[in-house]
Amino acid sequence: MDRQVRSPTVARLRYRSTVASGKRVVLVTGGTRGIGRGICERFVAAGDTVVTCGRNAPEAPARGVEFEAADVRDPDQVAQLIDAVTARHGRLDVVVNNAGGSPYSLAADASPRFSTAIVTLNLIAPLHVSQRANTVMQQQDGGGVIVNIGSVSGIRPSPGTAAYGAAKAGLINLTATLAVEWAPRVRVNCVTVGLVRTDQSALHYGDEEGVARVAATVPLGRMAEPSDVADVCAFLASPAAAYVSGANVVLHGGGERPAFLDAANAEHQ
Repeated sequence: MDRQVRSPTVARLRYRSTVASGKRVVLVTGGTRGIGRGICERFVAAGDTVVTCGRNAPEAPARGVEFEAADVRDPDQVAQLIDAVTARHGRLDVVVNNAGGSPYSLAADASPRFSTAIVTLNLIAPLHVSQRANTVMQQQDGGGVIVNIGSVSGIRPSPGTAAYGAAKAGLINLTATLAVEWAPRVRVNCVTVGLVRTDQSALHYGDEEGVARVAATVPLGRMAEPSDVADVCAFLASPAAAYVSGANVVLHGGGERPAFLDAANAEHQ
């Protein structure tokens, strides 16, 4: 691996030249809806060439976003995905590992097959995508950037989604490790996301009133929008973050109000 230390000024000039010439290529996994779609739209707005992937093509793809069919849980399909992007565009500058998620299942009831599938999607798949992307980025001028989308489930208890929370915790450690192994040509960071309002929020929390009640528990008074997550990803992929690597950016609007405060206040009401 080339570990020659380059001037930050030179690195920024090369990056800006790449962006100005329209050559920055961005891959967002699972970018057909929700947070991933918002991330795709943010990079398109910046003038980047954006590719997303999923098992099935979206009915209404985001404007300006290319789609490749791929299941990121399958290493062979990941290899084909990265090869297709680089064959078409000649390089790969930014990867956002966004694909993930988990249905509700108590740990006592979850089958071994279920838990394995959740860990594979949320931890092993980002590793495989990152490994393949790193191979490309290490060999190209300007290196590259990898951003992993985590969850607050990885930094607090995650009842009902134990395997998911454990996988997201692992993703934070994976981020820090890859940032060390792949420096200085590839920067790797994580965005640990809290509550986000998407088109599925009302279904998850019952109705719009349920969404509002949950949003009121966030110190900033609202859930994040996909654009909030996208803005952080755009920053981490930009020259402004040239010295940011191995970081875990926690994006949760201030977190959760400690339950003991409400319990203590209840005694005086």
